[in-house]
Amino acid sequence: MSVSKEEFKSALSRFASGVTVVTTKDRSGNLFGITVSAFCSVSLEPPMVLICIDKKTGSHHAFIETGAFVVNFLREDQSMLSQHFASPSSDKFLSVEHYVNVRGLPVLSNALAVLECRLVHSYDGGDHTIFVGEVEKTKVSEGNPLIYFRGKYCQIED
Repeated sequence: MSVSKEEFKSALSRFASGVTVVTTKDRSGNLFGITVSAFCSVSLEPPMVLICIDKKTGSHHAFIETGAFVVNFLREDQSMLSQHFASPSSDKFLSVEHYVNVRGLPVLSNALAVLECRLVHSYDGGDHTIFVGEVEKTKVSEGNPLIYFRGKYCQIED
């Protein structure tokens, strides 16, 4: 017996996750960013992570073309950034504080942590592509993460 899309989504909503914005650029230099909850670590040696991107997303091609991406972990007060990068927009970086790294990829200035990655593998994952990146550079700062649980943003209680 198959699980329905609604049942699957309901079950997954019970898994609390951090919120990331993944950024990249395409061959023409256009910057892209998307809110991604499908993120996890893969390996310590070498340091590798994976992200899953919907094949229908307007930025999907850019991850393949550039072969690199940045994972920005959001802070507890950045739910508006999550919503901003989850919505369709022609220039998502126009009003967002960011800088461009050595590869020309956008990095969110006030992220809790940043992982700059080189794409090493991509796999078919149904309606998504699973991109595996080797982490080449990190940046971390103090603070608490933005958490997503049961369709809502949450904060850690100290």
